[in-house]
Amino acid sequence: MVRKVKNPSAKLDAVAPKRRGRPRAYQPEVALGKALDLFRKDGFAATSLDDLSAATGMNRPSLYGAFGDKRELYLKSYARYRADARAAMIDIFRDELPIRKRLERIYAVALDIYLSGDAGPRGCFTVMTAASEAVSDPEIRAMVLEGFSELDKAFAACFRMAKEKGELPASADPQILGQLASATIHTIAIRARAQVPRKELERIVKGAIDVMLRG
Repeated sequence: MVRKVKNPSAKLDAVAPKRRGRPRAYQPEVALGKALDLFRKDGFAATSLDDLSAATGMNRPSLYGAFGDKRELYLKSYARYRADARAAMIDIFRDELPIRKRLERIYAVALDIYLSGDAGPRGCFTVMTAASEAVSDPEIRAMVLEGFSELDKAFAACFRMAKEKGELPASADPQILGQLASATIHTIAIRARAQVPRKELERIVKGAIDVMLRG
């Protein structure tokens, strides 16, 4: 006599091994943010795949599958950093503000970015790590130069508008002032990483703005 199984699939389910997929906690943007923090803190060469695996909670095969090799992950991290910084600044560059107020807000946001970090100020990804890698990597160099040019032009547009409104003397050169404003961004990024106190960085910013607004 053959016994009938009421639900044959139930028996199969009981013995069949369950597939193990990627953990639910895995989120590409979160993992990329963790990698970004690590690269920004330690740079490319000093960050190992084991470090990245520990930071993101992903094993090596998962990292490769999601982001490519270490260099590709670095490029994606740098692109993410630039996108985040651009998003934090774009409204200030577009707002109709007096030039001094606009510059003060831009530098305040920049200091917020550079002084952030659980283990201490992280500075600027571009200045602290990407600029070093740009020496030997043409793709990173192109990204760095593009970032410098983009910032120069954004500042120059602010000064051009201020000049048209009569906030700057007729002799003012918006392009040169834009480069000086960018240079100030870079110096406070370096000093922030060296743990110069915010108050001192704010004094540097104020002095730079005073000089720039003299035209």
